[in-house]
Amino acid sequence: MKTYSIILAWWSWTRLWPISRKYYPKQFIKLEELNDASLFQKTLERALKISDKENILIVTNKDYRFNCQTQAEEIGVKLSESQILVEPQAKNTLWAITFWMKNIEDESLWLIWNSDQLMENEEILIEAINEAKEIAKKSLVTFWIEPFCPHTWYWYIEAKREWKSPFKVLNYKEKPKKEVAEEFIKKGYLWNSAIFLFSKEAYFGELKKCNNEVFDIFENNDDLNDIFEKLPDLSIDYWLFEKSENIYLTPLPIYWNDLWSFEAIDDYRKKDNYENRNLISIDSKNNFTLSEVKNKKIALIWMEDCIVIDTKDALLVAKKWETQKIKEVVNILKDEKSELANYWITVYRPWWSYTIIDEWIWFKSKRISVLSGKKLSLQMHYHRSEHWVVVSWTALVTIWNEEKIVRKWESVFIPAWVKHRLENSWKVDLHLIESQIWDYLEEDDIVRFDDDFGRN
Repeated sequence: MKTYSIILAWWSWTRLWPISRKYYPKQFIKLEELNDASLFQKTLERALKISDKENILIVTNKDYRFNCQTQAEEIGVKLSESQILVEPQAKNTLWAITFWMKNIEDESLWLIWNSDQLMENEEILIEAINEAKEIAKKSLVTFWIEPFCPHTWYWYIEAKREWKSPFKVLNYKEKPKKEVAEEFIKKGYLWNSAIFLFSKEAYFGELKKCNNEVFDIFENNDDLNDIFEKLPDLSIDYWLFEKSENIYLTPLPIYWNDLWSFEAIDDYRKKDNYENRNLISIDSKNNFTLSEVKNKKIALIWMEDCIVIDTKDALLVAKKWETQKIKEVVNILKDEKSELANYWITVYRPWWSYTIIDEWIWFKSKRISVLSGKKLSLQMHYHRSEHWVVVSWTALVTIWNEEKIVRKWESVFIPAWVKHRLENSWKVDLHLIESQIWDYLEEDDIVRFDDDFGRN
């Protein structure tokens, strides 16, 4: 029996602002602690140890779709269009899992992953999943982690612990308040890792039994938009696992961390005795610092239990254990209509990225990077002209209907109101410096006539 993997990759994580932004959230950030890989890439590599490449399915939204494809290609995984499901609107986890399973006819097992979790000792994880496959044919299986603090962000599970796993689940409890979480830990409750395994038969049998109204919505509709109109906002935890009496639990004796906060990243660093060589600490202790700029020195004097996060466009300084208030900062930025809530100075596009170098009222300078084989849309601007200087490799530039080769150190000028396109037709990544001038330099002054990525 084949095993499909569904990777859920749609969350925007405000608790890690300013390194996590709306359009480039936690799961795609490349961390030094992960050897400059992202949590999404680590999850995809993990899924490949269980499922064949063609049986890995991604659920995301329209803003992250191309991040998923690009980051997969960076680790040698080419995802087809049919392997990526884009949600029409945010409706949590139950719909995506059910929709994928409904539309694939195989008798199969289904393994559900979140794209933002860090795990070590993966050989133990893979062994635990394989050992649980037999019981997953008839029951819902989840995997547990031993709690180490009264966390209020995770689901808690009470199980009938016997001499051999998997254990029968007795209670499956929603994210509790801190005092309730403390009581759960005293009673021996466990954390749910949000990794699930079940067969199609077991899943739909439990869904019909526990939530027949939702089962009927899927049973009687094939169109995704029709399903969404009728479907409430549902998580698989609340609308199925908390209600089912046919759940089993398998232990994961591994290191697990979903890096939900800067404190969690700090815990991960301490586990490996991480040494921050860029920190100068004088009469200070127990601080956490992180800078987007490599080799940038941060000096702290008489500071204790603090977090300092430095990016090229924002600085966060907070006391540890108060970082839940970062959400309030993001809300203020949204109220101010500031792009700092949405984007870094580096903005990722389907063709790769651009980084703002400098800007003022009448000009903006960018470093543009284009992946091999990718091209920007055929476009025009009403309010700006652009000057491109190639600094690495060679560009193919279209101006009106004429194609022009622009080599390293050569340049080309694109006036306003002129159709143009930038393309990298070679096997080496392209880098250039773009200087924009004129009276309006925002990203909404783009008129697209043709686009490989379906953007308007």
